[in-house]
Amino acid sequence: MEAKAQARFVRVTPQKARRVVDLIRGQNTTAANAVLRFAPQAASEPVLKVLESAVANARVKADRASEAFDERELVVQAAFVDEGPTMKRFRPRAQGRAYRINKRTSHITVVVGTPEDTKGSGR
Repeated sequence: MEAKAQARFVRVTPQKARRVVDLIRGQNTTAANAVLRFAPQAASEPVLKVLESAVANARVKADRASEAFDERELVVQAAFVDEGPTMKRFRPRAQGRAYRINKRTSHITVVVGTPEDTKGSGR
């Protein structure tokens, strides 16, 4: 069983979010949860929320299909960060100039599933 969760327009730069997502890709969800809880990066909080949401989505999917559900069997099959829209702001600088500040956003996606799903999907 495969379940997906997405957080869009998260106010963290994609580069920083990718550093955190790389830590959990391919891991067991309980291990990934522990890694994210103790990771010092600020981006680990929204990634943790997306992971927990994906696990909850898998639980709901299993309940609807009347299947047995064990959270410990789930694996992070795919986790990636796409770039969202950039908010452009301006800061005053010396001699009447203005410099642009880019406030970047991210779209964080996490897909969890059982290990037998990974074998069949060809990833």
